[in-house]
Amino acid sequence: MKHAEEIERIIDTVGKTLDGQLSPADRSRLHQALIKSLDETPKGGYKPQYKQVTILLSDLRGFTSIAERYPPDTIINILNFYFSRMCEIIFSFGGSIDKFMGDSIMALFGLTEQRDDDLERAIACAVEMQRAMLEINSENSRHGYPRLFMGIGINSGEVVAGHLGSELHHEYTVIGDEVNLASRIEAYSLRGQILLSEHARKLADAYIETSPPNRVLVKGKQVPVSLYELLSTRRPRLLEVPRVESRRSPRIEVDFPIAFHPLQNKIVSDQSFSGRAVDLSYNGLQADLPVELEILSDIRITLYTSMMSEQSSHIYAKILDCEKNEDSWLSRMEFTGIDETGQAAIKNYIDQAIGRH
Repeated sequence: MKHAEEIERIIDTVGKTLDGQLSPADRSRLHQALIKSLDETPKGGYKPQYKQVTILLSDLRGFTSIAERYPPDTIINILNFYFSRMCEIIFSFGGSIDKFMGDSIMALFGLTEQRDDDLERAIACAVEMQRAMLEINSENSRHGYPRLFMGIGINSGEVVAGHLGSELHHEYTVIGDEVNLASRIEAYSLRGQILLSEHARKLADAYIETSPPNRVLVKGKQVPVSLYELLSTRRPRLLEVPRVESRRSPRIEVDFPIAFHPLQNKIVSDQSFSGRAVDLSYNGLQADLPVELEILSDIRITLYTSMMSEQSSHIYAKILDCEKNEDSWLSRMEFTGIDETGQAAIKNYIDQAIGRH
């Protein structure tokens, strides 16, 4: 059988990542999933062709700040355990891994063989991936590792599938506008969120529950597109997306200075601005800023307040809304990357403030 040795090496690696806890049954299931992923040939062979697929893109929110604080071996251990669990879930729903990109995963449903339930399985897979983050974070805490938060974007549509590369290196993958849109959708997701494109939401409307649409301008589109947050799906059974605790956090009024740098393609800009925080929650804040920031853009903040140590003063955040307020812009943001020391300091600060009232 093709890839047999490669499959066994992958299974052994997964077993070591899980501290040898793969049972014979688990090994068998993983073996079957890998055979399916590695050995199946798409209908029509590997010649370039148009295909209808569902694209699932996931990314860890704020992982850049985690990578800055931990040694390489710890970062690799964190990612390998996370990837192992995510791969198990994706394979169990009949998806295939297209590629890993840093801490991102691109999975495809319908690449080797198009099925009527490709989107249904992709949506259920995304929910199970978010549910698995509870297990992953529990394991991370046991090893003294930071908590991880993931955002997911899903889109369905026509793509071009084929081999890309050269004789030295090539891969069978998909390209096209629908892939690009899936990437843009994922970039707008907050931690714990699953966002659907308008087309995917329409196709799945009979069995999913979503929030009202959020219309945003995305790169490559002339008009705003509608994004829908998935709340639950009823296929193959009722599955609800876990709610992230930050959405239920208390808020307090504050008044202290902040500095921030915009991010472009995950790179911190040299350009710096100052503002003032006006209210604070466990996982976000609202601030008066001198410039208008694009909704769902990313920034790195420095909080100038005694509650934050120098080692934990840098926080990554995503802009949720931005309103004109006389000579400034009132901007609400959610933290996407903050270390445990900083998180504990903010929580303690808020709890003490509430306790004094």
